[in-house]
Amino acid sequence: MFEMLIIFLVLMLIIAAMSVGVLFGKKPITGSCGGLSNLEPGRECELCGGNPSKCVEQ
Repeated sequence: MFEMLIIFLVLMLIIAAMSVGVLFGKKPITGSCGGLSNLEPGRECELCGGNPSKCVEQ
């Protein structure tokens, strides 16, 4: 049972560290050109402007 508690605490520390990175980064989490935006017609990728070859360059 002690091992489960240690594993739980380690996972919570990892999640907290990732949250701090997002909060202090001030940059919203964005998807890629190959993500879900390709499933909806009429939407354009925010990063490459609909040109997937620009994603490879960046």
